[in-house]
Amino acid sequence: MQQFEDRTSQRFHEYEERMQSKRMQCKEQCDKDIEQIILKDKIEKELKQRLTTLETNIDANDVPTCVCEKSIADKVEKGCLKCGYGLGGSVPGLGLIGGTALYTIKLWKDAEIAAAIVLATKEGTKVGIAKGIEVAMQGVINNFRLQKLGGKTLQVAITSETYNDPEFFVFQIMGEYTSYLDTGIDNSNGGFRIFHELLLDNSAKIKQSISATAQDVAKKAGQAATETTNETTQVLTMERTTEITGVATNYSTAIIASIIAIVVIVLVMIIIYLILRYRRGKKMRKKLQYIKLLNE
Repeated sequence: MQQFEDRTSQRFHEYEERMQSKRMQCKEQCDKDIEQIILKDKIEKELKQRLTTLETNIDANDVPTCVCEKSIADKVEKGCLKCGYGLGGSVPGLGLIGGTALYTIKLWKDAEIAAAIVLATKEGTKVGIAKGIEVAMQGVINNFRLQKLGGKTLQVAITSETYNDPEFFVFQIMGEYTSYLDTGIDNSNGGFRIFHELLLDNSAKIKQSISATAQDVAKKAGQAATETTNETTQVLTMERTTEITGVATNYSTAIIASIIAIVVIVLVMIIIYLILRYRRGKKMRKKLQYIKLLNE
């Protein structure tokens, strides 16, 4: 029983100490509040007495009540400043990365175009040779009524190496002409018989005309191959160059648009910061004027 009373007395004693501490804190807080109210009333009275020397639209709300007080404008200003610093600091690096990316795209574009030109030239040459062989075969058939040269079909005898060779056609066709002479003109190929009829069986002129015609076949085949090669190469080069340029342009546009967007955001942040800074500076000058007046 005695222990219970002792513990109860001790707890009451501790409670009393805590209550005294809280009463002291409340009293100090009340004293501070009273001092602030008195100070504010004093400032308002001083301002009312000095209003004749200041602007007429000044009220007590313009006077700073606490040095540590931060307005929303101040917070926005600092936020814009931080964003401006962060984004502004990243702009040079972004510019370097963007420039490197654009340069890399240009190198890729040039390399792809060069490769496309080489490939188009190869394909154009292939198509041109096929056209030259076709023209050469048609020339032999139309001028000499021949389906074979040297015992081989025209498709086998005329190749990519012989279709534009005058000596090849002269040698092969003259060989066919000699062979047909041995069988008799009347029973020979109709193409050679036409030469005999037109040139009145003049052997020298016939051979000269056959040789010239054979050379002309090779010449026309070579010209057709060259024209077809150039046209095909130009068309293929244009198609592939346009495709490569389009891809490079899309990538370049995306990179440039990203850089411009970052720069615009930075400029907007800087403008907002400057506006808020100007307004805060104007307000601070007014507050300093009040403080100077109060000190007087």
